[in-house]
Amino acid sequence: MDRKRVAIQGIKASFHEEAAFKFFGEDIDTIECSSFKKTCEVLKNKEADFVVMAIENSIAGSLLPNYTLLRDYHLCIIGEVYLSIQLHLMALPGVKFEQIKNVESHPIAIRQCIDFIDEYPHLNIVESSDTAACAKRIRDEQLTDTVAIANQLAAKLYGLEIIERRIESNKKNFTRFLILSEHIGWDIPSPNKASLSFETNDEVGSLAKVLNIFAEHNVNLSKIQSMPVLGKRNEYNFYVDIEWKDTAAYKEALSKILRYTINFTLLGEYIKNENVK
Repeated sequence: MDRKRVAIQGIKASFHEEAAFKFFGEDIDTIECSSFKKTCEVLKNKEADFVVMAIENSIAGSLLPNYTLLRDYHLCIIGEVYLSIQLHLMALPGVKFEQIKNVESHPIAIRQCIDFIDEYPHLNIVESSDTAACAKRIRDEQLTDTVAIANQLAAKLYGLEIIERRIESNKKNFTRFLILSEHIGWDIPSPNKASLSFETNDEVGSLAKVLNIFAEHNVNLSKIQSMPVLGKRNEYNFYVDIEWKDTAAYKEALSKILRYTINFTLLGEYIKNENVK
């Protein structure tokens, strides 16, 4: 069987590749993309079979532009991965902490390690587009005065030595990644979670009616996210994640909410990720 081609934002050893490995295993071909939009283009052009896309972080919140990409490219969610964001300080083998002058990483990773960084005010902080790219640059340019903040996968791939482990301020930081396909209606055995997108009628209580239908059918609403409808004042798209145990009740709930929604889209049915660690 051909190896799966998985598009990721960033380069090899990024958190996106780590999430891809967690879902598919390591026997895959990862396709490096410079942006989330590029991953969608690669999938659309049949240059990849799947996309791994971050959608929310337990500290930074939702990545709102990525919800727009889901709708614009008509992508289908076939799975999800929760990844513990563990950040380490890494350098070329043999480099001592006393030699360090520069710390490089993605700005979000830097913010997530701010308590550690504040202890060393003499260090020059350099922001980059990708955590793994910082590790690669240290290897490629043999920088002995620079360290990267990245994951363990980056240290292993680029031959760096971890000199300080787990420097993130919050040790319970997770990012949720979606596994996306271009094929709507992917055959997922026994799905128990779904992502939906819809607008509601401009009437009092329309959204409440939808939420009540879910509650009446014992369908758990695990997330709701609103985004303004482009060019329409006071109108919103709602993105919701729901979970269920009774498939028949879930199907009935969906049929009932249609009368209270506009532009309803089933973004995907998949298996809830229970392995959050």
